[in-house]
Amino acid sequence: MQKQIIFILLLTMIYINSTAQQAVGRKDLLSVTLGIQSVDKVQIKEITLSAGQHAPLHQHPCPVVGYVAEGSLIYQIQGQPAQTLNQGDAFYEPANTAIARFDNALADKPLKFIAFYLTNGEQSLIQILPASND
Repeated sequence: MQKQIIFILLLTMIYINSTAQQAVGRKDLLSVTLGIQSVDKVQIKEITLSAGQHAPLHQHPCPVVGYVAEGSLIYQIQGQPAQTLNQGDAFYEPANTAIARFDNALADKPLKFIAFYLTNGEQSLIQILPASND
């Protein structure tokens, strides 16, 4: 009986030790400073663009953070260089800032991304802007 108790205790200690060593992995995807801002609601949307689809020039009345769930994205804040973001990459769209490109970079596959809208009160999430002549 005593050997069984020792054996059970030994197995328990091995199990506890092995689970304690399984660390949770964390990878930094994005860090942005929002400044002083009131957020009273977060809306999370899964958005899909068809193969090769381009979003129009637009802006959001609130900050938007998100990540590419599937596919590849060409992302550009107006006046800044374009960036290509791939699956797992994160993005930030500042409030009231023109987004020149938010395009599916792939002609043969859809783009799926998750967007977190950091809103203050009820408001529309997107405003389409007139096309610029750049």
